[in-house]
Amino acid sequence: IMLEIKDLLVKFNKILLSETVKIQAIQDVLKKTIKLDIKSEDIKIKNNTVYLNIKPIYKNEIFLHKEKINFLLEDILGKRAPTHIR
Repeated sequence: IMLEIKDLLVKFNKILLSETVKIQAIQDVLKKTIKLDIKSEDIKIKNNTVYLNIKPIYKNEIFLHKEKINFLLEDILGKRAPTHIR
């Protein structure tokens, strides 16, 4: 059976933008912007919202840098980037 190129691209896109890849991007962006290392198990993504299991003081710091964080996530993940962080 011969696969069409578009079918391969769709599969490739799903692999690249899997939840693991998104979590890694979130970790990288947060480390870059606010110098915070977050374990992957403390990051959950549901309905295009990122939920962080971290101390409130860190969440406040993320809120202060929200625009930059969202910009960097969109730069890495494109239109499939999460839109909210909680």
